[in-house]
Amino acid sequence: MIPEVVYAFNVYKSGNKLIGLSGGVTLPDFEAMTDSISGAGLLGEFDTTILGMFGSLEQEIPFRALDEDIFSFMDPTEMVDLNLRSTRQMLDEKTTAVDFSNMRIAMRGKLKKFKPGKVEQATQMDCSVTLEILYFLIEINGESKFELDKLNFIYKVNGKDILEKVRKYI
Repeated sequence: MIPEVVYAFNVYKSGNKLIGLSGGVTLPDFEAMTDSISGAGLLGEFDTTILGMFGSLEQEIPFRALDEDIFSFMDPTEMVDLNLRSTRQMLDEKTTAVDFSNMRIAMRGKLKKFKPGKVEQATQMDCSVTLEILYFLIEINGESKFELDKLNFIYKVNGKDILEKVRKYI
């Protein structure tokens, strides 16, 4: 099956569907933390990635206008729990039949930035909330493909627990 497009999606906060969202949600970039390695026995230096450690992950959630949904993100003492549930349109390369599959992205984070947007007649306000993401999961057809939990030393790719040994030693 060839994935073609995200056919439709909804965003849920703590199980409740958000209705004030605008357009799409651009997911954060994951940039691995690195350190330069040099010394005896090496010809020069190279950067190595530190397994499971990524820089700050920001997730912007865009809204059409200020409403109740956006303010539910504002309590800095609470973790925000989000789920993006989508249907992906797929193409069978042998039969050219169209089919559908599901994808879920789960994330938890804390308020980092609030952008109230603009007030202009007959237009959307383009406001948003930005979260600092501490937990991120991608599931495709119910199978975990990527999981990162910054607070609990969990980093899994295709179900493989990359940091299992690390947790045993700490």
